[in-house]
Amino acid sequence: MRGWQYAHNRFGRLGIDTLLARAIDYARHGYPVSQRIGRAWARSTEKMSAHPDSKRVWLPGGRAPHPGELFRNPEIAATLQAIAEQGYDVFYHGDIARQIAACVQEGGGVMTEDDLANYQPEWVEPISVDYGKGYTFYEIPPNGQGLTALLALNIARGFDLQALGYGTADYYHALMEAIKLAFADAHAYIADPRQAEIPLAGLLSDSYTETRRALITPDRALTPTPGQPQRHGDTVYLTTADGEGNMVSWIQSLYMGFGSGLTAGTTGVQLQNRGANFSLEPGHPNEAAGGKRPFHTIIPGFITKDGAAWSSFGVMGGFMQPQGHLQVGLNLVEFEMDPQQALDAPRFQWTQDKEFGVEDSFSDEVYASLAARGHVLLPRATPMAYGGGQAIVRDTESGVLVAGSEPRNDGTAVGW
Repeated sequence: MRGWQYAHNRFGRLGIDTLLARAIDYARHGYPVSQRIGRAWARSTEKMSAHPDSKRVWLPGGRAPHPGELFRNPEIAATLQAIAEQGYDVFYHGDIARQIAACVQEGGGVMTEDDLANYQPEWVEPISVDYGKGYTFYEIPPNGQGLTALLALNIARGFDLQALGYGTADYYHALMEAIKLAFADAHAYIADPRQAEIPLAGLLSDSYTETRRALITPDRALTPTPGQPQRHGDTVYLTTADGEGNMVSWIQSLYMGFGSGLTAGTTGVQLQNRGANFSLEPGHPNEAAGGKRPFHTIIPGFITKDGAAWSSFGVMGGFMQPQGHLQVGLNLVEFEMDPQQALDAPRFQWTQDKEFGVEDSFSDEVYASLAARGHVLLPRATPMAYGGGQAIVRDTESGVLVAGSEPRNDGTAVGW
């Protein structure tokens, strides 16, 4: 909530009461549950049933709402109404904060009202990679996993991707190897930069990238391990753009489906479970500790062209996100697809070691060629989440905006 407040205060024009009016109306009077959300909701029934407040709020009549049914949440409507009338501070002080802290403590956590009262978001400088051709890719810095996308992009841009050919086994092999190496480094080094030294400059340097790229051979899948760089000093994504050239890339998440499963008293507020991404390994940069932020999966993406805002994009889906950024970003920049084409194109997802899921749209020939190189490919019928993305591209000369929203997830592209 504080993050929204800071962005609103710096860039917003409308009052908070106006901004929250539609959300309050939907919460109070209901909105139809989509097919995809209905299925995901049903999978969380057991988790939500274990907590009385969660069961009361999210399982009306003791079950998840069916697709097409109206779902109402008068408790979150009341919380949003209080924020609209009294301002953002009401969330961090008083009754709402007391109920959130009490809920965490009853679940075995240690959060206090003071923790909420003292919370402050921070403005950060994005990290970036110069792709070439005038394009620069930007990501959120650690503790977020945007570094993963940039590491993979840095490796991939050293290949002649046009010569490999879009959609060929050679092309996918290069990207798969790049993403494996990127994740190996990400899990070794990404942590809260306030409490751990992260060698960003070394990880993104040309020399280090070359050593990582040299590990890739065209005919054999590798087992990823982290390198040694030189040390220098459940998710919603939205993107919007206006006629003045402003573009916003924004993402928020509870992490797993319904987060922790805990609803804070009568506030209607669902609590996340981001702490699941801490490491329990003693001495690891991401080791769990008080006052520390964990490795974080949510990352908005952004691309500039010749220094001007060109594309705001994102791909929801946990650890699929940097993989989606790599694949969609290259579709946009290297292969000049429009946003809808870039989002609709086939995707792969690395899961562990040499294991990948690939979508049904991968041809038998490509599937067989990748398997022959040692990639352990899951059967194409295996249920997998390949992310859900939205993207806007802005013509830097005319200002014309082109948007896309893919069919893998709920979403739409709207212009007015």
